[in-house]
Order: sequence, then structure tokens, then C-alpha cells
Amino acid sequence: MSSPAHPGRMLFVNIPVADLERSKAFFAKLGFAFNPMFTDETAACMLVGEQAFVMLLSREKFAELSKLPMADPTTHALTLYCFSVSSRDEVDAVSAAALAAGGVEADGAEDHGFMYARSFFDLDGHGWQVMWMDPAAVQQGPEAFTASE
Repeated sequence: MSSPAHPGRMLFVNIPVADLERSKAFFAKLGFAFNPMFTDETAACMLVGEQAFVMLLSREKFAELSKLPMADPTTHALTLYCFSVSSRDEVDAVSAAALAAGGVEADGAEDHGFMYARSFFDLDGHGWQVMWMDPAAVQQGPEAFTASE
């Protein structure tokens, strides 16, 4: 049984960064834009989708919001941030831009036919994955798509 969609909901993912301006420049090179109304010297609102945002927060700002101590992303994998792009070529282009901007490749390409992805670590050690999924797999689910091949 599937749960109903919540069209009015927005997603804000908050991550700490050591140098906000450096992180903004890194993600701008990957094609991301920022909402200036929710960006200041302690935080930057990175647009990911129509209702999805990543808040890059100075470590001090993040500490004000978090009830738990910050983990070091270079030694503790807490999450893997994944975003989609519109083609396999764009996966490669965004991944190359991340590496050129100072990111570190996490793994080689993952090619599952209906889905293609590459992973990298950003300047603060956060793990990111950029992926493309065949529109048929998005609509029908990966099992239905691979079964019809």
C-alpha cells in the first residue's frame, strides 16, 4: 500500500561546511544555483529541484541547529546525497566538473543499464552521487523495465 503524495511539502537537507564561500563556488561549478533570499554569511540555500533544497551551513550555524555533535564526514558515512540529471552524458559532465573543482572520486561509474551513476566527495568530505535513470524505469519501476529488455 502506497502512501499519498504530499505536494505542498518541501525538502531541506542541512549540511555543515568549513568554508561557505568555497562550497558555494564548488557547487556553482556543478551547475547549482542559490536562492539569495535564504543565503547569507552563515548559510546558502542551494536549489536542487522545485521543492528540494540543500542548505549549506557554516559549522557554527549547523551546531546551533543540531542537538547532536557533528560527525566527521571523512571518517563516518552518515548519508549519501544523490541527485538526478537528464542524461548519461550529464552524469559524466557533472562528475568531471566536481573532480575539476576539487572533489574526489568515490568509486568508478555504476552502470545498471536502466540507471547510470558516479559518486564523489565534496570539499568537506560529504558523499554525493549524480545519477540518470531511464524514464521508462522511473514510470514502471526497474524490475518491469529490465524484464522487458
